[in-house]
Amino acid sequence: MQGTKRGAGRRAPRRILVLDVGGTHVKLHVNARAPMRKFESGPHMTPRVMVQQVRALIGPDRYDAVSMGYPGLVRRGKIAAEPVNLGRGWVGFNFARALGRPVQVINDAAMQAIGSYRGGRMLFLGLGTGLGATLIIDGVIEPTEVGHMPYKHGRTFEDYVGERGRKRRGNHKWRKSVLDVIERLRYAFEADYVVLGGGNAERLKKLPHDVRRGDNKNAFRGGVRLWHATPGTLVPPARAPLRRPRR
Repeated sequence: MQGTKRGAGRRAPRRILVLDVGGTHVKLHVNARAPMRKFESGPHMTPRVMVQQVRALIGPDRYDAVSMGYPGLVRRGKIAAEPVNLGRGWVGFNFARALGRPVQVINDAAMQAIGSYRGGRMLFLGLGTGLGATLIIDGVIEPTEVGHMPYKHGRTFEDYVGERGRKRRGNHKWRKSVLDVIERLRYAFEADYVVLGGGNAERLKKLPHDVRRGDNKNAFRGGVRLWHATPGTLVPPARAPLRRPRR
């Protein structure tokens, strides 16, 4: 986390600005009840440009803290690698200084996974511009970079099930690859259930047992919950307990 760290007994901030940074759009809003706003991103968007557009839409007097879902590698709350689908300059950028409030940065798939979690071992797969993957085991969050690992014919998982793979191979072959990837990763991670997020999740016509679509709004819920969680862990909401899968 950039800025002041939360200590034991300290209250979570009341007004949380959540930024969901994607390869085509940045979506943002303050807490779960506010209307969502968005603007275009793309390969020329640097962090400085993003901050300028955020500040033009929402002034610093409107929020007390920031959660940012970043489409790339994040380690210990810091961006560890430049994004594939955005401009440069993200590693080392001081978002807390630029946005004027404490900032927590987390992988974008992990943020949506936090908002989708209902207990047990959950695998979250974000089907969007690329492939985001997060595993949550009994409340412990484990973001992964499995999307960039080799899959078939010298290409990665993301090459097959990301947006460029869908456009290159067509929807029919893309769907077959997505279902195959779900099965492989679920088996490898021994997940109780799988949640699919991202804009392309809606393109799947039929889902396997114990695989469900998430809701992109869960990214914003996850951003809010991030400030209420013990660092490195997450307590699932009592109102939506895990339903254990049928074996």
